[in-house]
Amino acid sequence: MAAPDVSVVVPVLDEEATVDPLFRGIVESLDLAGIPGEVIFVDDGSTDETFDRLSRLHESDPRLRVVSFDRNYGQHPAMHAGISRARGRIVVTMDGDLQNAPSDIPKLVAAVEAGADVASGRRLGREDPALLRRLPSAVINRMLARLTGVDLSDFGCAFNAYRREALDPVMHRIGRQKFTKAIVCSTGVRVVEVDLQHRARDGRSRYRPLALVKMGLQVVTGFWPGLSQRVGLSVAVVGILSGAGVGVWGLVDWIRHGNPPGLVLLGALVLLLLGLHGALMAIVGEQLGRIERLAQRGPGYTIEREL
Repeated sequence: MAAPDVSVVVPVLDEEATVDPLFRGIVESLDLAGIPGEVIFVDDGSTDETFDRLSRLHESDPRLRVVSFDRNYGQHPAMHAGISRARGRIVVTMDGDLQNAPSDIPKLVAAVEAGADVASGRRLGREDPALLRRLPSAVINRMLARLTGVDLSDFGCAFNAYRREALDPVMHRIGRQKFTKAIVCSTGVRVVEVDLQHRARDGRSRYRPLALVKMGLQVVTGFWPGLSQRVGLSVAVVGILSGAGVGVWGLVDWIRHGNPPGLVLLGALVLLLLGLHGALMAIVGEQLGRIERLAQRGPGYTIEREL
């Protein structure tokens, strides 16, 4: 079979009701646009009939490829599994819950063919709860824009198109870190935003407030290199200098006025210990960074079946 021009990667988890209409919508969109393509569904450890339905679709259309994990690892490891198997020169990623419209695929592909390395989806008329989804999303978008230096309005949209050459240099990070689009865009590639449709999700969102807080922490730790070292060094400098200053002031006051500097020296000792703690934090942060770099080899998931 000839290599496709476009690979569409779709991570799914317990989406037995959506995989059939989603696949048919993707194929119809590719056919209408005359785009030779393949579709890769990655089953992220579903416990319902998702894999069985994908298997039947695969039997009826060889353009569908299926990867199934032995358990749930998360959307981003599933994204890595699909992207690493994609054969197309352009890779389109999208969610599997029918919130993304397959008819928008040609728009994303056209943007890459026009010269962009990344066609970044921007959801118009977003059909998500304002307080629980859109407000936290806006905060995270601003954080990512500041930390990556890329002025995008919707880092959280998973519906994007990438030139193959833009993905290859960062494949070792994709899957081990959230926000695939931010990882790719932070390398200085050419990015263009494309306005896309966005549909309301059937059923409750899997995102919970605690998960959104955790996501914010992952943004800071994932896109702010050396965070613990910087914080540790800052605490070390402030603590040691403050402790030394307070200690010297206490000794001078004792010599001049004869006041025993017991509490002052105790305060100086506490500040010095705080400074030493900060220095230790910086050292540990550097060691953890080295361990992380060494550990970023091989996939962080296990594939159970592949069609």
